[in-house]
Amino acid sequence: MGTLLPLITGTIWLYVLVRFVWPLPWGIGARAALACVLLLVAQYHWIVRSFFGSLASPELPQGVLVGLGWAFGALLLLAMLLLLRDVAAGLVYLFARGAGRAMLVGRTLNLSLGALALVLSAIGTWQAVRVPDVKDLELTVPGLPPAFDGYRVVQLTDLHVSRLLPEPWVAAVVAKTNALDADLVVITGDLADGSPEARAADVRPLHDLRARDGVLAIPGNHEYYADYRRWMAAYRALGLDMLENAHVAIRRGDAALAVAGITDRQAASFGQPRPDLDAALKGLPPGVPVILLAHRPEGAARHAQAGVALQLSGHTHGRQILGPHLLTQWANEGYVSGLYRVGPMQLYVSNGTGLWNGLAIRLGRPSEITRIVLRAGK
Repeated sequence: MGTLLPLITGTIWLYVLVRFVWPLPWGIGARAALACVLLLVAQYHWIVRSFFGSLASPELPQGVLVGLGWAFGALLLLAMLLLLRDVAAGLVYLFARGAGRAMLVGRTLNLSLGALALVLSAIGTWQAVRVPDVKDLELTVPGLPPAFDGYRVVQLTDLHVSRLLPEPWVAAVVAKTNALDADLVVITGDLADGSPEARAADVRPLHDLRARDGVLAIPGNHEYYADYRRWMAAYRALGLDMLENAHVAIRRGDAALAVAGITDRQAASFGQPRPDLDAALKGLPPGVPVILLAHRPEGAARHAQAGVALQLSGHTHGRQILGPHLLTQWANEGYVSGLYRVGPMQLYVSNGTGLWNGLAIRLGRPSEITRIVLRAGK
């Protein structure tokens, strides 16, 4: 990813250069200056990785990261708008004539698309960094004992605590979560970006999360990028019960509900335990309904066959921008956002509570704190 990303963003810059900058009615000096600025924006991931920390977590002030996120988002949106314009122009060229064609290739439209990209990116950046709203779900879980009817689970995922989403944001998310008076809080991976030392103050509010049956969490792929074992110890010190291919049984009298958690497949690259559902369910009495915490939605069909009743996942961030998200469903077996039926199992994929600072934009895919009320089947 570290090598491929500059090539991808460089290609985007080249397309914008040819289809937007070069046709502008400006002098060569002004166009060259704009091209240089856009090149810096396109390569800002490489710049911050090289001089200001890491690709996962650049150590820059929040205001700078917001500004960079807005600029990069505008470049990305401009490329998308230009592509739509060019496709439309091609169709008009084939099937229409006259004024319609001129309108699609005119300079006025070019400038309008540039302004629209700037405005949309500003809206998207604000959506990315604000404290999420609460999203409510009510799910009927087959086999759920009546004692657990009305059981309230609050899911947080993809917090990506960083300099972009620092301690005040985390504290606000914790306060909003605690106000929901949950029976159980679960965090389905990607809690923080950067080293445990760099994020120590920013993740500290997680210690204040409260639920009657505690706070359960699992690692996501980002947990492995900066000293996985020390992060696991840090999370446990904050009072989070980390489920690494393990489960806990929650009881109400003689009735039980199991919550299992698996690791992420990124573990294989760092010599850590790979996801192992069999190990996570080992020793579980038959007939106990299982809620599975899995960072990625992939593998849902296998999990359903293993008897999982409900899987809670994140990782996708809802693909952040409505429309282009459809192009990326293949990377997650078609599961991107919302509730899915996978055989007898239900799968819920959250849009995420936060997001990675390298793409700080959300349009039509809002972040969320998810409150799930479980219902027993009749």
